[in-house]
Amino acid sequence: MSAIIAVARRELGSYFSTPLAYVFLVIFLVLAGLLTFYAGDFYDRNLADLQPFFAMHPWLYLVLVPAVAMPLWAEESRSGTIELLLTMPLSTTQAMLGKFFAAWAFVAIALVLTFPIWITVNYLGRPDNGVILASYLGSWLMAGAFLAIGICMSAATSSQIIAFLLTASVCFLLLLAGQSQVLDFFQDAVSPRLLGALFYMSITRHSEAIARGVLDFRDVIYFVATILAWLTAGVILLDYRPAR
Repeated sequence: MSAIIAVARRELGSYFSTPLAYVFLVIFLVLAGLLTFYAGDFYDRNLADLQPFFAMHPWLYLVLVPAVAMPLWAEESRSGTIELLLTMPLSTTQAMLGKFFAAWAFVAIALVLTFPIWITVNYLGRPDNGVILASYLGSWLMAGAFLAIGICMSAATSSQIIAFLLTASVCFLLLLAGQSQVLDFFQDAVSPRLLGALFYMSITRHSEAIARGVLDFRDVIYFVATILAWLTAGVILLDYRPAR
């Protein structure tokens, strides 16, 4: 555990050693506010809740989370420090977990900084703060799933741009899989069981429940399983990468 914490502290510190982290946080907060209060029709709904805020999170994460994850392994591979890191007294799994937890903590900081939106909705009405808190936890889990995909893609290439594009593409496909238009398109082509599996695999299905403040145990299992699967795939890619 100490090795994981050491890697996490190193990576989290590296985020804030450049202005890019602060630019990311500002962009995330500005977009979250604009999408919630304007694109989400917050005022027109006349409801004291944050459903429009959380409904926008998958699409925010689609662009911003790949930017957080893309340098984690790609930059190490490009600069040649990956060999040095993996020859240290820690396993590939420990290094992977350390980097993941650092990125996840960074996203948690971004979510915590959206507290003015929570304060605003409490000022305007009397929301169910327990539901909002559950939505925050669910959104953080969803961000973890996006990050795990991004870290795996970053481990597969030495190019940050390619890692970004691969992550965004995979996450977009997982979001698209739950759209009714896509399900209707495949309805006559595949069996109902396969169609149900496609719907279950979609992030959209689980993110919609989060936006409503419903933190179902099945959704938690889905996100945890997604995180573990992609992190495991990333470890395998690193362990069996060709020698340079």
